[in-house]
Amino acid sequence: MTQPAFSLAVYCGSRPGVDPDFAACATAVGHWIGQHGGQLVYGGGNNGLMGLVAQATQEAGGRVLGVIPTALVEREFANKDCDELHIVDNMHQRKAMMAERADAFLAIPGGIGTLEELFEVWTWRQLGYHDKPIGLLNLNGYYTQLLDFLNTSVASGFMSEWQMSLIQSGPDAGALLPQLIQRAGLSHQSPLLASQL
Repeated sequence: MTQPAFSLAVYCGSRPGVDPDFAACATAVGHWIGQHGGQLVYGGGNNGLMGLVAQATQEAGGRVLGVIPTALVEREFANKDCDELHIVDNMHQRKAMMAERADAFLAIPGGIGTLEELFEVWTWRQLGYHDKPIGLLNLNGYYTQLLDFLNTSVASGFMSEWQMSLIQSGPDAGALLPQLIQRAGLSHQSPLLASQL
């Protein structure tokens, strides 16, 4: 594959979740990245949604860059099939490298690790450490209560509407993904063109 058209960091669960739509979503996101000539930047594991999004990206012709701390190599079954796999000392290095190598960020369903990564990259954005777009895929209302709480925080005077405007949420990956890439100032290739790479 030639130089990727874009690099998208995807934060997601190292478990599959109980709803089969979660797995289907991870697979669809990976396929979209690969079909549009992109690179997945992710946590480097083979488990759960993480493994599915990486596998789907490569199946569709995309490139996969994984970053995993030494302590998680066995627990998350480090994906040795990554095009580029970095084993780092700790979570701080993992998140910093992922943020550096990505043009945009997307959180799909996941647990505490997904939330922590989302909130950190969002905090970095508000502080001006980066100006990359951030997306939250609210599949089947998974993040609705979180978004409601965040709006309560705005109403209570602890956050601003401007801070909320720094993340873009939506229920449909097919609509959200191209918006993130366009907001990053990049273009994604057509599926036909990507398949010829």
